[in-house]
Amino acid sequence: METRMKELVTLLNHYAEEYYTKDAPSVSDYEYDKLYRELVALEEAHPELVQPNSPTHRVGGTILKGFEKYQHTYPLYSLQDAFSYEELVAFDQRVRKEFPAVTYVCELKIDGLSISLSYVEGVLETGATRGDGSIGENITENLKRVRDIPLVLPEPLTLTVRGECYMPRASFDAVNLSRQENGEAEFANPRNAAAGTLRQLDTKIVAERKLATFLYQEASPTDQTSQEKVLAKLERLGFVVNPHHKTVTSIEQVWAYIQEVAAMRDQLPYDIDGVVIKVNDLAIQEELGFTVKAPKWAVAYKFPAEEKEAKLLSVDWTVGRTGVVTPTANLTPVQLAGTTVSRATLHNVDYIAEKDIRKDDTVIVYKAGDIIPAVLRVVMDKRVSEERLEIPSHCPSCQSELLHFEDEVALRCINPRCPAQIKEGLAHFASRDAMNITGLGPAVVEKLFSKELVQDVAGIYRLTVDDLLQLDGFKEKSAQKLIDAIQASKGNSAEKLLFGLGIRHVGSKASQLLLQEFHSIPALAEAEVERIAAIDSLGMVVAESLKRYFAQEGSQLLLEELKDAGVNLDYLGQKVAADAPLSGKTVVLTGKLERLTRSEAKAKLEALGAKVTGSVSKNTDLLVAGSDAGSKLSKAQELSIEIQDEAWLESL
Repeated sequence: METRMKELVTLLNHYAEEYYTKDAPSVSDYEYDKLYRELVALEEAHPELVQPNSPTHRVGGTILKGFEKYQHTYPLYSLQDAFSYEELVAFDQRVRKEFPAVTYVCELKIDGLSISLSYVEGVLETGATRGDGSIGENITENLKRVRDIPLVLPEPLTLTVRGECYMPRASFDAVNLSRQENGEAEFANPRNAAAGTLRQLDTKIVAERKLATFLYQEASPTDQTSQEKVLAKLERLGFVVNPHHKTVTSIEQVWAYIQEVAAMRDQLPYDIDGVVIKVNDLAIQEELGFTVKAPKWAVAYKFPAEEKEAKLLSVDWTVGRTGVVTPTANLTPVQLAGTTVSRATLHNVDYIAEKDIRKDDTVIVYKAGDIIPAVLRVVMDKRVSEERLEIPSHCPSCQSELLHFEDEVALRCINPRCPAQIKEGLAHFASRDAMNITGLGPAVVEKLFSKELVQDVAGIYRLTVDDLLQLDGFKEKSAQKLIDAIQASKGNSAEKLLFGLGIRHVGSKASQLLLQEFHSIPALAEAEVERIAAIDSLGMVVAESLKRYFAQEGSQLLLEELKDAGVNLDYLGQKVAADAPLSGKTVVLTGKLERLTRSEAKAKLEALGAKVTGSVSKNTDLLVAGSDAGSKLSKAQELSIEIQDEAWLESL
């Protein structure tokens, strides 16, 4: 019986691969269904013999309770964007400055959702969304319903791979037709449909919507030496790899490939929004390294955005959490990149003046980065009025006088008690990337503020169930749920709190780097500007902003109130003892290592107390050099910096 079940699983998976991956079925649907029904009957009779790679796992019927958070072992970085040939040339020049003979792999930028798949001994263990790059959501059960994702690999490998999950255009049309017939709202575009599908709690719906994938990266340490070979390996393991990738030797060839792709874009059976250009040699990728947010060895060229004409009806001015007052245009509705747009950013007062935008103008609207609607320019031959737009002189929230500093393009309200800024700051503090207080969104913040229950972030931790019961929409259960979420946030690692404080120029990645270095917010508050600025990829702007913030009496009082409320101020990640062998040392890696991957070597150095940076300077204490070391080794020798090899590192 077990032998027959294994035989059926092997046969059905082979037929499914032919149908879904190779588009070359060798048996009829009738024959497939007959074998499938036989397997279902056997599995129902012998559930203890069900195989982990059985195709019956692809069908739905499971109602999930929700999605758990998933900590990525290997972070997912975003990509640096380029919108012109000149920006691509600048990227190429930065790379060739250190590696003159570099080659690139060009790949289609699929308009879908980034996913991460982890296999243990060849079996799919976890499928997750990108999230913020560090923490995503575990959507394993839904990804098992995507037919072209292997449940079991042909080799018992333990690895993590990355790719894009998307909805083919044919599936999108079928889904929208079904929704139309059922009187449901249609999806705006395939990307939205794919996102909505992957967040379904009913796995049966996921199975029915026929999502697909393209895989493009082995995120865990790989035994391959180039991106070309990684793609070949992924294909060999049964993943679907987009066939339209190309290796080139110059930026001119990159540009020619982009023109080819642009010409065939509309004929593809799926949506793309650009081309990704990656350094082919993985050793060079490791040499180039990363910024806080993105790899230095890749760039995403984005196709020009769709443009439409719209009539400017009026302008709203809103206040953000940093006091910046931003103009937003109200427009006659237009269809743009699959969605209806009736509002678009005007950026700032300088932008309005530069574009000479006036009352009742007809303007060209586009989506910046295919996401944010923005006004591009005025259609001058359709101008009907010479009247200029009214620029506010006082804050629309608190009526304080607005300032337009010489070194800024924005109008700014500097009143620290401005209600709009406080509300925006509270919502930011509770957001997912900050303290992640589920249920405390902008609408609830507005209600709390209007009832004068919260005036600053410390006030969040003084809330009670009785306080929340004063608000519309709250009952005993929902109030207790929010209080529990607030209490749980007290235990967050301190980089979440630092980001949540909304200090200017201090984002989530910078917050993590700062707390890795100083281990607690009080220690950071006492640190010298120069020491903060020395952290790789931060610099003096971040350092001075932090010192200004912590020097304020109000900031010091707020931290005391948060501490008294039981909010954690310490970094809970990996800490290094002060007497670690490389504690306080700035170290650079270069060349090819024989026994360690670059990421493994970096992790070992950090565990020994080192701060690993990507470039050699007078602040570098040590260079660890492998074979074929290049310009970094030469520079280290010029600066008389200590140089060691891989064997020395292993000896520590």
